[in-house]
Amino acid sequence: MMHCPHLTRARSWSLVGGTENLALYFHCGACVSKDECMKKLLVISAALGLGACATMEAPRETPADAFFTALSQYCGQAFEGRITSEDEVDNDWRSQRMVMHVRQCSDDEIRIPLHVGEDRSRTWIVSRTGNGLRLKHDHRHEDGSDDAVTMYGGDTRSPGLAWRQEFPVDTFSIAMFEREGLSASVTNIWAMELRDDRFVYELRRPPIPGGRHFRAEFDLTEPVAAPPPPWGSD
Repeated sequence: MMHCPHLTRARSWSLVGGTENLALYFHCGACVSKDECMKKLLVISAALGLGACATMEAPRETPADAFFTALSQYCGQAFEGRITSEDEVDNDWRSQRMVMHVRQCSDDEIRIPLHVGEDRSRTWIVSRTGNGLRLKHDHRHEDGSDDAVTMYGGDTRSPGLAWRQEFPVDTFSIAMFEREGLSASVTNIWAMELRDDRFVYELRRPPIPGGRHFRAEFDLTEPVAAPPPPWGSD
């Protein structure tokens, strides 16, 4: 009969890869033979290994993260664009050169000044939130002071796609639009797209289709010279 005190320390047993001291203790009621003990150890080791793998598994990348990472790769570059929508209200812009400049990038924010002719008043700000991305529009006067209508935009409300993110207008922007007499803008939905060959900035206003539509596409295959800094950046 196997001797089993109340607590018994396991002896050194030869394992695959060498001899290891198994500093384990077994309760008298569970005192078993060497072979049985080895089987239990293998089961325990496998369970611990699976637990470690589950703990170390990297979080899955979201579409918003993929979009932000892809956009960051263009940091420092500038690209020329054109309006591809057909609203007549945008005819003035069609006659001017448009350049976007992916000017400043950090782990959580990307700043993209938009130059329309000599107008350097606009900067798109794309930033991370706890649930997705945020788009804001920083508008400045030539002296660098804030425009009365600035920092409007919204947060993503759905996962979106790795190549397209949508930003419905937020409550801060709605209140500002109403205060400034821009009630038509309280239903704005902005979007950004990032394809292999182009970047797209879009504004839609319900009904869709039929409502306000602005869409500008920028050619990512041919970078251009970086423009001067946007107003208020110094």
